[in-house]
Amino acid sequence: MAQSYAIAEARANLPTLIDEVEAGAAVELTRRGKVVAVMISVTEYQRLQGKRSSFQEAYQRFLKKHSLAEVGLEPEFARKVRDRSSGRKVDL
Repeated sequence: MAQSYAIAEARANLPTLIDEVEAGAAVELTRRGKVVAVMISVTEYQRLQGKRSSFQEAYQRFLKKHSLAEVGLEPEFARKVRDRSSGRKVDL
């Protein structure tokens, strides 16, 4: 859970709050009791802003690290479970 500070309190204790944020804590800043901002570390900010890979890219990275047999799957597992029928009839 993030620590919460009023903006005036945060201003008076900024060096301490920055130390907390650098250590990995999130710090909420409030105005009149409502959270208006959150301080996070640069590392966390960069992680949140980072490019997210597509499923295909993630799957390819997974296959480079692990074999399907290692995780209990056959190489053709997806073809076997996919329904290749033409689907149901629909009256329009």
